[in-house]
Amino acid sequence: MGFFCYTQVMFIYLDESGNLTGPGETYFIVGSYTVGDRRRIGKAFRKWQVSKFPKKIKDQPEVKFKDPHIDDELRLKTIKYLAAQDIRIFYTFLKKTNIPKEYRKKGKVETGLLYAEIVRVTLELYLPVTDKEFIVIRDRRTLKGMSKEKFHEILKASLLPKFPPKTLFNTDAVDSTSSPQIQVADWISGALARYHEKKEIGDELYAALKKNIVEERELFSDYWSLRWK
Repeated sequence: MGFFCYTQVMFIYLDESGNLTGPGETYFIVGSYTVGDRRRIGKAFRKWQVSKFPKKIKDQPEVKFKDPHIDDELRLKTIKYLAAQDIRIFYTFLKKTNIPKEYRKKGKVETGLLYAEIVRVTLELYLPVTDKEFIVIRDRRTLKGMSKEKFHEILKASLLPKFPPKTLFNTDAVDSTSSPQIQVADWISGALARYHEKKEIGDELYAALKKNIVEERELFSDYWSLRWK
């Protein structure tokens, strides 16, 4: 299923929840969204922060979904508030035990290469598009074993041939403390992780976002069945 957005520029904000290696979470989530007015969603998040969050974090430059000062009741209210802001969500998730062997080297996961693939698949969920520009803004993170230039080239090589002629494609990594839009992506990813990990209020969080989810996809779900064929 594709998503059409009749604007000149499509901005996509992207973040993740979980880690690709080590103990802890069972799933790794990459959540992304686009919105009609990117400035309005940023202002809406800041307004909510100032008016609803505890005093200790009202003026923080960044408030994450997992912030210990926020209880689950407020987390759910925040997600419901964000869902009312006309966000359209596209996300992917994978069970870490299903990571294919081609992303493992000497027993270790090549996280940079794998993350690029997950983001690539996530962005393909938006196709087809009619926009003149397709801009992806993600939280700045270390891409182990891969430069940000290589990361961009991998995405560009895969996506650009599927865009209309003369469409411009760009990616940017920003400091989430300076971007309330990226913080919204963190909240979306965190809420979806709660659901997939079957943790408290996970079902309620997913229900609050469900009408905003345009497409979701699990990666490598058939890994073990294919391996043993």
